[in-house]
Amino acid sequence: MRSLLFVPGDSARKLEKALASGSDALIVDLEDSVDVGAKDEARRITAEFLKAAKAARGRPVLYVRVNGLRTGLTDADLDGVMAAGPDGIMLPKTIGGADVSHLGAKLAVREAEFDLADGSTGVIAIATENARGLFALGSFAGASHRLKGLAWGGEDLSADIGAETNRVEDGSYAEPYRLARAMTLLGATAAEVDAIDAVYTNFRDHEGLAAECRAARRDGFAAKMAIHPAQVAVINEAFTPSEEALSRARAVIEAFAKNPGAGVVGVNGEMLDRPHLKRAERLLGRSERKS
Repeated sequence: MRSLLFVPGDSARKLEKALASGSDALIVDLEDSVDVGAKDEARRITAEFLKAAKAARGRPVLYVRVNGLRTGLTDADLDGVMAAGPDGIMLPKTIGGADVSHLGAKLAVREAEFDLADGSTGVIAIATENARGLFALGSFAGASHRLKGLAWGGEDLSADIGAETNRVEDGSYAEPYRLARAMTLLGATAAEVDAIDAVYTNFRDHEGLAAECRAARRDGFAAKMAIHPAQVAVINEAFTPSEEALSRARAVIEAFAKNPGAGVVGVNGEMLDRPHLKRAERLLGRSERKS
C-alpha cells in the first residue's frame, strides 16, 4: 500500500466516492470524524459499505479505524463491522504491542463468531498519538502476526503535549514530532512491518505534500495517509518506484545471485555489500505488493 485515504464512516456518499479515488487502501473512520451521537449510525453505514465494496473488482484494501481501547467504544465498533469482513482494523491511540495483542484477541473471537478465516483481519496501529506511545515503540516486534504497519501522527500528540502547534514557520515539523516520526520508522523496522507517514493536513498544498512524500520515501516510509481524495494521486506517484530504481534493484539482486558466496559485488562500477542487497529486495517486494 502506498496511499491510505481516511473516509468518514457516517457518509455513504463519501464512501462511495472514495472507491474511485485510486487510493490503495480506504480507512473507514469510526473515530475522530464521527460525532459521539452518530457512532451507531456510522457502524451501520460502514458495515453496509464493506459488504458491497468487497465485491467490487479492483477494489482498494478496506480497513476500519475503530475508537481506541480506552474509550469503551471498541467492542461496539467491532461488533458493528466485523460481520462484514473488513481486510483490517486501524487502532488509534495505541500504546505498544500489548494493545495490538489485546485487539488481536478481540478479532479472533469475532472471526470465529462470524465465520471468518482465523487471522484474516490485519492491524495497522497509530503508535504516537500520546507521549506514552512513544516510549512503547520498541514493543511491537512479535506482538501479533496480524500487525501490517505502524503509522504515526502529530495532531493528537500535539494535543497530548499541550503544544501551540506541531509545525514551525517553514512548514516542517517541530522537534518533538520529528522525533516521533523517526521513532515510528525505527519501531516499524524492528517489528518488520511497513512504516506509514502521517497525514498532511493542508489538502490544497500539493507541492508541500509532494515534498513531504519524497522525504518520507527517502527515509524508508512505505506509504502515507491522506485526508482528501485530491491527495491520493500525489502520494501514489511519490511512493511508486521508478523504472530506473527497479532496474537497479534487479541488477543488485542478480549480481549477488551470480556470486552466492560473495560479501561484496560490483554493479555498474560500484562496490556493493549485503545491506544494498537487503534494500533492493525490500524495494522490489513493496513494488510487487502494489502491482
